[in-house]
Formats: sequence, C-alpha cells, structure tokens
Amino acid sequence: MPEVIFNGPSGRLEGRYHHYQSPNAPIAIILHPHPQFGGTMNNPIVHALYYVFVKRNFSVLRFNFRGVGRSQGLFDSGQGELSDAATALDWLQGFNHDARTCWIAGFSFGAWISMQLLMRRPEIDGFISVAPPANLYDFSFLAPCPSSGLMVNGDRDSVVPNDEVVKLVDRLKTQKGIVIDHEVVPGANHFFEEKMEDMVAIVEAYLDKRLGETQAA
Repeated sequence: MPEVIFNGPSGRLEGRYHHYQSPNAPIAIILHPHPQFGGTMNNPIVHALYYVFVKRNFSVLRFNFRGVGRSQGLFDSGQGELSDAATALDWLQGFNHDARTCWIAGFSFGAWISMQLLMRRPEIDGFISVAPPANLYDFSFLAPCPSSGLMVNGDRDSVVPNDEVVKLVDRLKTQKGIVIDHEVVPGANHFFEEKMEDMVAIVEAYLDKRLGETQAA
C-alpha cells in the first residue's frame, strides 16, 4: 500500500495506491467524507471500502482532497474537490491503460462528489455510495444516472435520514436500463459504528454479484 503524491489542480495530492499486477485489472477510486468535519482517506469506512476492492484484485486509489493531510490547497465547497477526484482518476488510469472496468465509491460528502464524477466520466461502470447525503446536497444532476450501483445507509442515521435516501433511490429507479440497489443496515448510524461488518458484507455481496455478471457476459 505505497504512499503516492501526484499533481492536482491546486497542488500536490496525497494518496495510497494498491496496484494489481494483471495488465487488465479493474480499477477503483475511493472518496472520503467532508474535509471540514474530519474526513480523510484514513476514515474507517473509506479504509474498509478500499480493501473490499483490493481483495477482488482491483488496482485501487484513495486520496486526500485538497487541504487534507499532506494534500495542498484549500477546501472549495465541492467544486475543487470534484476537480481533485477527476485528476485522481486520470492518474489511476495512467497506470492502468487496459483496465477492463472502472468503479467509484464514496462515503457521505465523498459519495456526493463521486456521483458528480460518475456523470462526467462515461468509463465508470459502477458505484458504491455509502450514506449519500441526499438531504444536504443537490443530487438533481443525476438525470439520468449513467450507471447502475449500490446505495447503502443506516436506519439510525441522524445526519442523513433514511427517508431522504429512499426518495433519491426512488427518483433514480425510474430510468430504463439502470438498476439502483438500495440496502439499509438496521441499527446503523451515519458512521456505521458497531455495524461496519454488516455494511461491508452488503458491499461485498453486491460487488461480487456485479463482477460475476460481467465475467459471464
């Protein structure tokens, strides 16, 4: 899990990168929660998602948005962070020209940024969105949502109420050819405290199903 530093729009960005040696290994990028509320690439949920993909032989990158850790720059309310994410994906693709599939995952604020990047990058085949902050940010840009994916949240999340996530999923489910899976972890709060294993199991099962479908096609 080597440390990496790459050039971003506002200076250097700090990341952790796992490279799988197969030339056509799939790739994934993981985005962390809100920088102004303690979010970093070392967040436990980000860390867990990272290893879900590592265990499935992906080349995986997680990184700190601008102004976090050793990443240069200042918080930019989402716009700059989206540019950071796009640059990080460019960097990841630069080492994996022949990747057979591309995924993105994000937690909370990172989920919001990841869905915006999904709209801009047609090569992204799937997404994992953990506790998407549907009540805090505008997700209307997902019209239509270009890829199928999973949204997962807790039913005791006081930051992002379950009803708000349900509304978002219902809105996205109306699109032909796109399947949005939605799973709710009973008893889980926003940070999945004491429920991390349950959340990870849901993500692993979903990812295994999607990857199995891809291999069978």
